[in-house]
Amino acid sequence: MALVMGVDSSTQSCKVVIVDAETGAVVRSGRAAHPDGTSVDPEAWWVALQEAIADAGGIADVAAWAIGGQQHGMVALDARGAVVRDALLWNDTRSAAAAADLVAEFGAEALATRTGLVPVASFTITKLRWLRDVEPDNAAAVAAVALPHDWLTWRLRGFGPVVEGAVAFDELITDRSDASGTGYWNPATGAYDRDLLVAALGHDAALPRVLGPDEWVSDAAGRRVGPGAGDNAAAALGVGADVGDVVVSIGTSGTVFAVSAQRTIDPTGTVAGFADAGGHFLPHVATLNAARVLDVTTRLLAVDHDELSALALAAASGAGGLRLLPYFEGERTPNLPDATAELTGMTLASTTRENLARAAVEGMLRGLSAGLDAIRGLGVPIERALLVGGGAQSEAVRRIAPDVLGVPVDVPAVGEYVALGAARQAARLFSA
Repeated sequence: MALVMGVDSSTQSCKVVIVDAETGAVVRSGRAAHPDGTSVDPEAWWVALQEAIADAGGIADVAAWAIGGQQHGMVALDARGAVVRDALLWNDTRSAAAAADLVAEFGAEALATRTGLVPVASFTITKLRWLRDVEPDNAAAVAAVALPHDWLTWRLRGFGPVVEGAVAFDELITDRSDASGTGYWNPATGAYDRDLLVAALGHDAALPRVLGPDEWVSDAAGRRVGPGAGDNAAAALGVGADVGDVVVSIGTSGTVFAVSAQRTIDPTGTVAGFADAGGHFLPHVATLNAARVLDVTTRLLAVDHDELSALALAAASGAGGLRLLPYFEGERTPNLPDATAELTGMTLASTTRENLARAAVEGMLRGLSAGLDAIRGLGVPIERALLVGGGAQSEAVRRIAPDVLGVPVDVPAVGEYVALGAARQAARLFSA
């Protein structure tokens, strides 16, 4: 039995799965926590990765591995390969003004055409501009820029900072999906846009080599190492998404991403034109209000999530005219940061516990459907939705979703989708 390892290095933790390469069955697993915060010393991820591997029983019997991880985080390295400063994560918003500056300089349409993205504070390019503007000495020291999964792959392969000699920046690797989230990689050409990198950082720097989906390198022990993937692309692999599928992830916030045979360009910035981990593309939309809509409704009705589901299913479709617009903390899709939630259609007949529960589920799903519609509006065919995340465990969500989303819905078995996707990539290397 050949074993492979898949890793999910997320914002909160590091998860490791050791998988039978032939059957996909999880043989053992491990995990370790990451520190809180939006600015983190990457060394904490390295320590957590080693702890999670140890918790999973080690990798002495593993034949191949790959790492999936949080996208966009800025890991800046100096000329000796040491980390210049704490990494700014995707959820660090201090670079919002830098994003606006880049859009003003280059234009949203030009940036979307060149990179598939219109910069917002999430993306790496904006964090590099912030570094240039706010910490110029640190910016001047940057010799290479990596993303979290790139840097961890480099370290686990046996590379890292050096005291003497040349640092092995040429051994930094990444994949199309994570490169497509930087803001300085062109998914049409498969090449970095060096002019945009220089405009952000102030000078050129070494960047990871972008490997194709079935390319691999070796680690110090001779194991095959896959290029890895950004978390959403790895999750798409993990649930078996293919062209025509859209993954709807219902966590505290929501993500909607489709596997597309064609590249998408959205000058409005609503849909990020990422690449996927399998040679296609992964148009992606984020929403702010997903499972939290159900959470607030359970508190309001003083029920648990199973009881909320039962109440929602006891009401008719449309909730008797009761309609919840679920913008409890503003919204990103559509871009309404100052919006608030609204409950309308209240009459003596419609205002029942059952209808309120139903309106909450339907309202949450309509919010996610807006993301699906934005992707569909770019010409991406969608034939099936795959529901994942905590909210997908609600029976009411699963039963109501097909009507609201307008496509058939499947709910994959609960699992560590990102780590499983990385493991699936590693298993594929045996036939590469």
